[in-house]
Amino acid sequence: MSQQLDFGAENPYQPLAALMRPTRLEDYAGQRHILAPGKPLRQALEQGRAHSMILWGPPGTGKTTLAELIARYCDAHVERISAVTSGIKDIRLAIDNARHQAQSRAKKTLLFVDEVHRFNKSQQDAFLPHIEDGTVIFIGATTENPSFELNGALLSRARVYVLKKLAEDELYPLLARALDQPRLKSLTITAEARVLLTQLADGDGRRLLNYLELAADFAEQGQISSDMIQEAVGGKVASFDKGGDQFYDMLSALHKSVRGSSPDGALYWYARMLDAGADPLVAARRLLAIASEDIGNADPRALQICLNAWDIFHRVGPAEGERAIAQALLYCASAPKSNAVYLAFNQARQDARELPNYEVPLHLRNAPTKLMKDQGFGREYRYAHNEPGAYAAGESYLPVELKDRHYYQPNDRGLEKQIRAKLDYLREQDEQSGNKRY
Repeated sequence: MSQQLDFGAENPYQPLAALMRPTRLEDYAGQRHILAPGKPLRQALEQGRAHSMILWGPPGTGKTTLAELIARYCDAHVERISAVTSGIKDIRLAIDNARHQAQSRAKKTLLFVDEVHRFNKSQQDAFLPHIEDGTVIFIGATTENPSFELNGALLSRARVYVLKKLAEDELYPLLARALDQPRLKSLTITAEARVLLTQLADGDGRRLLNYLELAADFAEQGQISSDMIQEAVGGKVASFDKGGDQFYDMLSALHKSVRGSSPDGALYWYARMLDAGADPLVAARRLLAIASEDIGNADPRALQICLNAWDIFHRVGPAEGERAIAQALLYCASAPKSNAVYLAFNQARQDARELPNYEVPLHLRNAPTKLMKDQGFGREYRYAHNEPGAYAAGESYLPVELKDRHYYQPNDRGLEKQIRAKLDYLREQDEQSGNKRY
């Protein structure tokens, strides 16, 4: 339903996260890419101006808080709608309230729509004329990609701002401000507990404050320890530092297990990473690299299977998606191995970087004009489809200076065994050809 909000009202029973909502941009955590001094949005707010926008970001990144700050800086009346519980009737009521504010108090209205992606097309369309005529400053908050979930007409009338997860160095000041609140001021927190809280928060400021508030209930003798935090959030918290050695050690162990054809090892380290709070897509991303680096053309299906797992994760969510990634992981660990693509590509890149920029041979050049043809461009080019077996034996597709280079050296495992046999046959044809290019 539509709600008229007073963001300045205080409630002694508020959760810490609500109590901590800043009233100044200086106290807002994160999002410096859009709110640092000198940024256009920051300048507009400091001048009391605002425009319609979509705030897109993960939970706990400050979407609602930013809307509150915009309302404060612009001295705007606020109407709030949650797309989870509201419909067209609530939208109309909010618009009527906005008109009343404009007529009776000459006050602009900020219409904040939470979870805006949950509105269907007709509900989203209902906002358009009122954004267009300036009845409301529209701010929609969403955790979903606006390109897929919001109408193009709505997107054309509102600028999209991407809000990012809070970095650990942005969470620490938030934690310090929380500990300075009257209800927590008498408590101390160990250094280990601070680190653990920021890791568990995973870029979510609200989660950080909720966990801190829960842990405060377990505080003994005025001190919060890491054990208390583990108890507060429920059971064991796996030891894991996403940015530190342990994270990369486990990721390395997973990669080496797949490369070493150990499905058991790969599955164990994947499970360990998930249990410690890692994003499953970290493993999926590494699998895509493994599929070309360590499997390559020995089993080209591996690359598609890894892409399918990534797609499935996004379509069905973590519960089933994690299993799809596990399936791809086991396939890659069991697949034949080859690093021939990896080695060939690296050698070609090295030559391109370190050797002179050799001219493209005339027979390989494009000749769209008569002048170019007169210059010999494309002359004596042999069209492979007109050759026996669709192969121009003796032809060369490298600069003369590199005519003996063979970057790709497939091994004798998986499909590459057949590829190697074919390339050996073609090179034999080249040797026997009486029509060699060089």
